[in-house]
Amino acid sequence: KTGSRSTDLTSTVGYDSIIQHLNDGRKNCKEFEDFLKERATIEEKYGKELINLTKKKPCGQTELNTLKRALEVDGVGQSHIQLAQTLREEARKMEDFREKQKRHQKKLELVMDAIHKNRNLQYKKTVEAKRLYEQRCRDKDEAEQAVHRNANLVTQKQQEKLFVKLAQSKSALEDSDRQYQLNVGALEKIREEWQNEHTKACEFLETQEYERINYFRNALWLHLNQLSQECVQSDERYEETRRSLEMCSIEKDIEFFVNFRKTGSMPPAPVIYENYYNTQRNTTSTRNQAPAPGIGR
Repeated sequence: KTGSRSTDLTSTVGYDSIIQHLNDGRKNCKEFEDFLKERATIEEKYGKELINLTKKKPCGQTELNTLKRALEVDGVGQSHIQLAQTLREEARKMEDFREKQKRHQKKLELVMDAIHKNRNLQYKKTVEAKRLYEQRCRDKDEAEQAVHRNANLVTQKQQEKLFVKLAQSKSALEDSDRQYQLNVGALEKIREEWQNEHTKACEFLETQEYERINYFRNALWLHLNQLSQECVQSDERYEETRRSLEMCSIEKDIEFFVNFRKTGSMPPAPVIYENYYNTQRNTTSTRNQAPAPGIGR
């Protein structure tokens, strides 16, 4: 019986089929768990590659002022690494849930296997008791037929032997009949016990499957939310960069560069033409006009 949550309570499912279905369900959980681990590895590798790219191939190191501040905004790589850690944690939770269900199911299977073996053993005893009972019936019938068939054809002593054999066959029949009925009664008790345990087991397993599907569904939902959240966080960082770019002022950056690199407020003097001969005459004239030492003191 499938249990109280089922829509059709008259339907039945074989115990082995239920166990196989639950094993398949845990296999699906294991596949999702492995998927999370693989996705975490990819996210971590991608995040580290982004960080390494930023370090190895930095952009705009020589930019100044407002544009430089915009280029300093980063963190997408770290966001993917954080997502990888989150995915590994979810994979661990899925593994714990799966192993817990496996342990509970194993305990139940041990109980059911013991009852099943006991029922099969008693069934074999009952079948053997029935076979012996039927054989004793045939022996008794043959003994009765022998008595009636040879009533006037055998001696008194032979006839007494036939009656003794008939009495023995009746006694053996009564013993086998009684043993057969005892085995049938014992089998029925075991069958009732097995049926009750089977019903409780199926109800418990159905509860497990209900919990597994609910947990699996919620895990998938959470996984998609985590991926969406990572996209939102990345977009927020991109938006932060965009806001910084909006604050970038071309005029201020150029003005900052001029003030930062300026060498003075006056331009260099122009280079003028100088005639060599005129320069020589001017130099000689200047020497001749120079006062002698001591004059003017």
